[in-house]
Amino acid sequence: MSTYKLNVNGETRKVETHEDMPLLWVLRDRLGLVGAKYGCGIGLCGACTVHMNDAPIRSCMVRVADVGDAQIKSIEGLADGARLHPLQKAWIDKDVAQCGYCQTGQIMSAAALLEQNPDPSDDDIDLAMAGNYCRCGTYLRIREAIHAAARTAQASRHVESDAVVAHWEPEVS
Repeated sequence: MSTYKLNVNGETRKVETHEDMPLLWVLRDRLGLVGAKYGCGIGLCGACTVHMNDAPIRSCMVRVADVGDAQIKSIEGLADGARLHPLQKAWIDKDVAQCGYCQTGQIMSAAALLEQNPDPSDDDIDLAMAGNYCRCGTYLRIREAIHAAARTAQASRHVESDAVVAHWEPEVS
């Protein structure tokens, strides 16, 4: 057993475990972050998706020894305090989840997509989400929720930029 220092959701956490333990089990069993789910164990279903250095990864396939000083973000770190991330809100508003098992992985993949492409087309969404399986078949609602979250995020950015302009006053000589 070895001790690893991990940066998870903006906090440095120490864990003692075997080097071959998948990040998924470190998050769930050692750190109590149970949002990422075990689905297939071979990186195909996407239920275990988290971000490593802002990129979506399958945490069931990454050994804790290979994480190093990477920044890990799980679904528990996606919201801004008590304020839901636009995707989380859209998921609720569009009633995406049925059983909910795959949804954290779906949301984390969608969050990575919106970071890269804030206004994705249907094809962009389908391509980015292709590795996330939903046995309940809520794919159309997932796509709708991603579009809704993108619109919310765009509106928020416009409000923030308008607020900056509204507070600026030119110097008068």
